[in-house]
Amino acid sequence: MAWAFALLARHAIPVPNPLVNERLAQKLAHLPTSPGVYQHKDASGTILYVGKAKNLRNRVRSYFQENRPRDKRLQALVSKIEDIELIVTDTEAEALILENTLIKQHQPRYNVNLKDDKTYPWIVVTNERFPRVFPTRTVRRDGSKYFGPYTDVKAMYAVLDAVKSLFKLRTCTLPLHPASIEAGKFSACLEYHIQRCAAPCIGLQSEDEYTETIRRIETLLSGKTNELAAILEADMKRLAGAFKFEEAAARRDQIAALTVYAEKQKVVTNDESDRDLFAMALDREADVAVVVLFKVREGKVLGQHTRVLRRIEGQTDETLMQAAVEQHYTEATFFPVEVLLSHGLDDQDVIEAFLREQRGKAVQIRVPERGDKAGLMKMAEANANLQLGEWLRQRDAREAERIPKSVDALQRDLRLPALPRRIECFDISHLSGTGTVASCVVFEDGMPKKSEYRHYKIKSLEPGQIDDFASMREVVERRYSRVLEENGPWPDLVIIDGGKGQLSSAVRAMQEAGVYGKFPVVGLAKRLEELFFPGDSESILIPRTSSSLHLVQRVRNEAHRFAVTFQRKQRQLTTLATELTDIPGVGPATAQKLLKALGSLKRIKLASVDDLAAVAGRSAAEKIVAHYRGAAASS
Repeated sequence: MAWAFALLARHAIPVPNPLVNERLAQKLAHLPTSPGVYQHKDASGTILYVGKAKNLRNRVRSYFQENRPRDKRLQALVSKIEDIELIVTDTEAEALILENTLIKQHQPRYNVNLKDDKTYPWIVVTNERFPRVFPTRTVRRDGSKYFGPYTDVKAMYAVLDAVKSLFKLRTCTLPLHPASIEAGKFSACLEYHIQRCAAPCIGLQSEDEYTETIRRIETLLSGKTNELAAILEADMKRLAGAFKFEEAAARRDQIAALTVYAEKQKVVTNDESDRDLFAMALDREADVAVVVLFKVREGKVLGQHTRVLRRIEGQTDETLMQAAVEQHYTEATFFPVEVLLSHGLDDQDVIEAFLREQRGKAVQIRVPERGDKAGLMKMAEANANLQLGEWLRQRDAREAERIPKSVDALQRDLRLPALPRRIECFDISHLSGTGTVASCVVFEDGMPKKSEYRHYKIKSLEPGQIDDFASMREVVERRYSRVLEENGPWPDLVIIDGGKGQLSSAVRAMQEAGVYGKFPVVGLAKRLEELFFPGDSESILIPRTSSSLHLVQRVRNEAHRFAVTFQRKQRQLTTLATELTDIPGVGPATAQKLLKALGSLKRIKLASVDDLAAVAGRSAAEKIVAHYRGAAASS
């Protein structure tokens, strides 16, 4: 059983990462070596990431190793971690189940967004004395057994029809207890009279007999049609031998109905082994992966269902496959003898241990490379690619429906060749000719995409020089030389905040970069909100009530805000750096490095010698501490 682990510490240890706060340093110093689950949290207590580990100490500390290679996603995660919460478990299998539960509960931003099949129906066998069998779209942790999910609703109802034709089950919701049945509190309903129920409510079917019927239904729902046929045939022979010919004939009819049902299932292997096939198709550019699961029971395909994984940037193929496999088996009620994968797993030992514990026997997991099983996997991969293509087409259709009217109106008002779904806007900002900076903001489908905002320090001007035209030329050339080098993403419209002069400078920069003509560019004059195309003598005046003008103004105002904010921040850093450079032995480069690493002058003043030394060196650190706290503090 898992228990919450209270992580208490009295002394912090030096941590290589200067961004680690004191409380976090204390926790990192006293991590247990047990298996369990960890939750990374930000300053507000929001859970950023949930993970599991065989050894919590090794796994959690690895996030803060300076020499560990990190992609952008991991860098962003580590920079926001302010606290860690642990839950220690007895086994890795418990950690796997708990991790899956917490991810579904909290949907952390930096975990893979794995959309499961809860919107698809399941067949439930309820947890009660005389269980009922019916379809549901709600999975509850109440001890009931769930079979599915069924992506093909017709296939699910075909299974239910087979159950009804083979077995007599109650459909009522009466609270059937032995005492109530013996007291005669219930009466037989129409289902009994039309021979669809054996009337356990009035004692005509014992609880043991009903339980055996449920056991056979679960065998059918698990896809074990051959096994069920063998049971029914043995029953028929036993009843015939006991001269119970009517009951034997009923078993004969059940076998015939089961044979009809089984013949409709697709046979994919000659052997009768139970296997699960997981195949994955990815589109890294679209930041999505699709995993298709084929359930093969007794050599026949029982069904397939699909899981869609979002936010896959920075995740390896193995990590994505691990997430899909873990989610399936932490919810499954049946565990096959073999699991075949199109991609390997990030931590196969955890899955094997979990499956062995659940099934009671070892389960083989492998990636087939040749033979019949590799052929099966090719079939599954073809279906995964088909599902991925369908998902992308549906996404594109949804996005097309979500295009705001303002974007459509802007295409009409400016007579653009294509919808301006991606708009980029440039602005220049300075204060009395000092600290000139530029901004580039990006809007997609009428909404700001802040992750792609960029700001620039102008390098081509002398200190104190004012030249908005030269500044615009520099930033536009830098921007689109980079976009050309990386082959996109290309804008559908570029807006230059300024009149004809700034527009002409931007056009020259695009010509020098070799991108002019790849997309429309317009200048926006502030006084009358006029729009200019390059070379046109007349401006375009969009009606002030038009949604397209409101969109252009929003984009322009956002570019201005972003530029001014950056310009003020640069001035503040310069001011703070000047205060630091007044300390003998601290130069401008060291001051900037400290401010960038620690974020503020206040944090620099409160930092320890070791934290400062990790950024600026021991000598400068001691001088800073001595300056702010006195010579005694540095000893």
